[in-house]
Amino acid sequence: MALVSFFDRQPPDDPFALLADAVERQGYAIQENFLSAHQVHDLLQVLHRLRSEEDALQPAGVGRGEAFQTNEFVRKDAIHWLDGTVPATQDFLAQMRLLQQTMNRRLFMGLFDYEAHFALYPPGGFYKKHLDAFQGQTNRRLSTVLYLNFDWQPQDGGALRCYAPDDPQQILFDLAPQAGTLVVFESERFWHEVLPAQRPRFSIAGWFRINSSTRHRVDPPLWQ
Repeated sequence: MALVSFFDRQPPDDPFALLADAVERQGYAIQENFLSAHQVHDLLQVLHRLRSEEDALQPAGVGRGEAFQTNEFVRKDAIHWLDGTVPATQDFLAQMRLLQQTMNRRLFMGLFDYEAHFALYPPGGFYKKHLDAFQGQTNRRLSTVLYLNFDWQPQDGGALRCYAPDDPQQILFDLAPQAGTLVVFESERFWHEVLPAQRPRFSIAGWFRINSSTRHRVDPPLWQ
């Protein structure tokens, strides 16, 4: 199914409001050129430095806490969690704060904090169909993916395939991971997968969480 942009007019002065309006209307939003080529290049430089450092990128896994395990039949990528210690990642996280504020102000989503990591899919890398959050089992509310790949071609594969929330067998769209494109979607509603890539594929995957504090445990924010 061909992807149709959720707007057919010139970008408005407030792209965050446009993203929020699309999420309110359909549960997901896609914005090309969310970051400039210069900003994407700076993030790529950080990722390439990490690739040269021993153990900076770790095999990604599935599950959390004691249930965490690597499984190359489910996903084949390497990750590094963002900590905002360099200007490029600080700038990206600042943009995510603005998105968080807009979503909370316009949609009352109660987004509490944000976690994100670089993701590198090698040639042949993939991530099979999954949800980012199962209802009642996690506090992830809103997923984001920013792509960092210049001159991506259809034969390069690696598309994000997203399925309709009311029919997880129906393909909603395939999104090429072009540099600067941001996709945002509700974590509990949209099954999705990363199709096999034919060249190295770079992105930043992130999740906005809601506060899951209880009487017995305080859920601290990941950023201040």
